[in-house]
Amino acid sequence: MKFNGFILSLFLAILLAFFFPTALSNLPIGIITDVGIAFIFFFYGLKLAPEELKLGFLNYKAHILIQISTFLLFPLLTFLFIPLFEGGTQSELWLSVFFLGVLPSTVSSSVVMVAIAKGNLPTAIFNASISGLIGILITPLWLSFFMAKSGEFDFLVILYKLCLQIVLPLVLGLLLQGYFGKFARRHNSKLGYFDKAVIVLIVYTSFSNSFNSGLFETIKIYDLLKITGIVVVLFFGMYFLIGLFCKWLGFNLKDTITTKFCGTKKSLVHGSVMVKIIFGASASVGIFLLPIMLYHILQLLVVTIFAEKYRKRVDLVSE
Repeated sequence: MKFNGFILSLFLAILLAFFFPTALSNLPIGIITDVGIAFIFFFYGLKLAPEELKLGFLNYKAHILIQISTFLLFPLLTFLFIPLFEGGTQSELWLSVFFLGVLPSTVSSSVVMVAIAKGNLPTAIFNASISGLIGILITPLWLSFFMAKSGEFDFLVILYKLCLQIVLPLVLGLLLQGYFGKFARRHNSKLGYFDKAVIVLIVYTSFSNSFNSGLFETIKIYDLLKITGIVVVLFFGMYFLIGLFCKWLGFNLKDTITTKFCGTKKSLVHGSVMVKIIFGASASVGIFLLPIMLYHILQLLVVTIFAEKYRKRVDLVSE
């Protein structure tokens, strides 16, 4: 299941949720997805190579810029779109865009794209890996500023749930690396199918709840087009902004590639997991997943093109 197949399966999951929203109602879906989430991060802990993290550790300028871009610049950029939403910061549609903005960077696609573009691979591995851990604290903290007033968002409770379902399995995977690490890295692509299957199941159940509640009936085509346009502006806005900072800080070509690719990426895995943990079976979950899915598709398609162009530039510089 290559990334194109994965994108197709996400759309199929939404279609199935629309036509057959109660198809899996007799199954304990909540338990299945909770266990699946735990295994995703357990396998991630097994596959995380400490040697590769050490190689990228010292490139502190790139680390700082990537993490500031991911958790500060990106969320702040979403504030520009508040006037476009009736209800401002309390609008669910704007909050869904903001949720996208505060998510951590993705691991697999960031590393793969940097490798294709011949960027600084150890730096990419370090930042993509550490971003997910930082996001466990920063993502719910950002959300608490706008959602705590509703009474449905308790930062400490959310943090506890995230630690239980993400950090604990991850630490367990790290502890068992000596026994199963080589096996997990050798079967990385096969384990990737499991990750994608869990995400597709979360997408299906989330949109099923939204369709059942009639939530999407209240959203106009104009709103969907607006969300799509904002996602495109956010990606290219961040890509351009990070490029300016790289130039100002005097980054070489490889560090520029890595910083641009890692700093603009957002993790569909973390987004799907966090939206389920934070919002549970709420009807709003489908709305919060929508910008993440659109952004995921965009970042894969666009960065693939950019990666190939950068690869040719790096080859010319090396000659």
